[in-house]
Amino acid sequence: MDEMMVLAVGHDAMRTALFVAMPMLVAGMLVGVIVSILQVATSIQDVTITFIPKILAVFLVFVVAMSWMLRVLLSFTREIFELASTLVG
Repeated sequence: MDEMMVLAVGHDAMRTALFVAMPMLVAGMLVGVIVSILQVATSIQDVTITFIPKILAVFLVFVVAMSWMLRVLLSFTREIFELASTLVG
């Protein structure tokens, strides 16, 4: 296993992690922006108001996208095991 292969596996791992986490991060960001706009419009400046909608949005996206995330992670895991089996045997 040379340096380029290690870098490629590391790159694929980082890309897969970002790809899987992105829907939840985007949902949290969008809900945070919407709640902040509503807080500015209504002059309610309570810090704790943003937490519950963000948590609910991230959890909802997680539940909805769980099967897709598992497929992506299983595909990456299979690729890693196939690569390891070709290197060993």
